[in-house]
Amino acid sequence: MIGIVLMASVAALVAPVTGTLGYRRLKQVRNARLMRITTPNGINEQDFVRIGGIDQWISIRGEDRNNPVLLELHGGPGSSNSIYGARTRPWEKHFTIVRWDMRGTGKTLGRTGADGPAEPSFDRIHEHALEVTQHVRARLGVDRVILVANSFGTVFGLRLARQHHHLYSAYVGTDQNIHAGSRDDSARQALLARLRAAGKRKDAATVEEMGPDVRTWTAEQHAALAKLTVTSDPLTFETMKTVVVRSLWFSPLHSLRELGQFFKGMKLSERIIPGTAAFDDWADGTRFDLPFFIFHGDQDVFTTPELAKRFFDDVQAPVKDFALITDAGHFASFRHPDQFLTLMLTKVRPAITG
Repeated sequence: MIGIVLMASVAALVAPVTGTLGYRRLKQVRNARLMRITTPNGINEQDFVRIGGIDQWISIRGEDRNNPVLLELHGGPGSSNSIYGARTRPWEKHFTIVRWDMRGTGKTLGRTGADGPAEPSFDRIHEHALEVTQHVRARLGVDRVILVANSFGTVFGLRLARQHHHLYSAYVGTDQNIHAGSRDDSARQALLARLRAAGKRKDAATVEEMGPDVRTWTAEQHAALAKLTVTSDPLTFETMKTVVVRSLWFSPLHSLRELGQFFKGMKLSERIIPGTAAFDDWADGTRFDLPFFIFHGDQDVFTTPELAKRFFDDVQAPVKDFALITDAGHFASFRHPDQFLTLMLTKVRPAITG
């Protein structure tokens, strides 16, 4: 869903932060310097790996190969986490971070193109996530990895953690997306209240006409709702500009051409959303045979903390914990990477190391 949000509002977001190309280049050089790994036992690999019959981009970075391995599942779908490298650099002192551009996303899309075998689907990406997990285990010589999923990546993450717990030492969800079989309409109702309070009757009517059953919405309706959710909430909109767009614009890993590829991938990935609308996480099962954590933005209007907490309360796991990241909506772990790292070190790492 992050991809839909960005694509729907990109025109309004990019203009205030782009500046000159010279300033962009200066920031890229500084970020590249920040991201250097020089420790003797460090690792810094970015390359294409054959996954699912196509070349897919995988990054492995960390200051000590003996640290726990953290495999990220990005949101969107189609919104690569590789843009946040400079913001999350301190994480690499304590964890080996694996970032993967999924099928139809970022550098993977740039390599394979948008047609034919590159076209994403939920089942394909789910299968590829398993294949990436196996690749990382073999490449780094570890039995299990920490599975960290954000936003739409948590839709894959819950299913992987539930069904393949033997591959993962813990599950960590942030911007946790919970599907309730269309039984929960609280986020849409909150959006309607904001729109009506702001006197935006036309937008409110558009949302009202969609109805509460997300299973009937088209990809275009999902995109429209996402755009209104972002633009009606000041914290989310500000985070989009200062965190997401700035990270993309100043990323030393992305050329100007790849910026366009980034948005192309998000548009392509919209097709996945309607097919997941009927998912029901309670029906799929609330038992997880691994440590289970949710670290959520306390003011997230997109994937609400209330719904995430309701699901968490029903989870059965050997260890579980729920924590709020303060002064954060969606993109909580990237808005406050320091808070997220503290939670990883004080809650997750003890659970997997004993």
